[in-house]
Amino acid sequence: MGLAVLAADDNQFHPPSVGDFFPPALFFEGTIFEFTRINLAQVIATVVLILFLVLGTRRLRVVPGRFQSVVELLFGFVREQVVYQILGERDGKRFLPILTTMFFGILFMNLTGVIPGINIPGTSVAGVPLLLALTAYVLFIYAGIRKHGGLRFLKNSLVPSGVPVYLMPVIAVVELISTFIARPVSLFLRLLLNMMVGHMMLVLFFAATQFFLLNMDWFTPLAAGTFALGFAFTLFEIFVYILQAYVFTILTAVYIQLAVAEEH
Repeated sequence: MGLAVLAADDNQFHPPSVGDFFPPALFFEGTIFEFTRINLAQVIATVVLILFLVLGTRRLRVVPGRFQSVVELLFGFVREQVVYQILGERDGKRFLPILTTMFFGILFMNLTGVIPGINIPGTSVAGVPLLLALTAYVLFIYAGIRKHGGLRFLKNSLVPSGVPVYLMPVIAVVELISTFIARPVSLFLRLLLNMMVGHMMLVLFFAATQFFLLNMDWFTPLAAGTFALGFAFTLFEIFVYILQAYVFTILTAVYIQLAVAEEH
């Protein structure tokens, strides 16, 4: 399962570590095509997402069945509560496909963290959150330049209206850092660190359960306690997975809205 577990040779408990996010290669070890358990999680999440969308939309009915209802509910949530609510219908229609893809992609990648045998989110290594953050950044820049042109977009982003002339250089530097550096970095770190910390907490609870149950019989009540905490935290993590997909997508929509606004 890739969890930090008891080492058989020394009978000592080994807590989770950053090493969990650098699992041994499954295929092509030592090459640029090295394939690990985390890559497997990403592939599984992608395949399941494609099947979910294809099977849920290939035979649409006026009176939807249960599966179609679930798919439509999720699509409707992203469209109405995330995209249209922030961008409005006109701008929202332009960015709805990519924002919907972003939401579902993050959600399904996150959920691999609770799949038995994988037990690690596909977003818990830097590559995927970084790619998503760069995508959000490119969308922000593209939306602003297309709406206002390059110079006007840069002026709106760096110098808010009403700023005194003598403060413009200072404000421009502050806005440059906060708008063009802090935003993508915060998107990247928020998703990555939430997934890393959540995985390590789950590892800690279940590794402790294994340790107490298999090696310290008189601590069976503690094993039951850590297992209960692990189960409860698993449910909490599922909520966090959904929340992080929502937060990342809605922040991307907010940044796009700020880019297309007349003034900040």
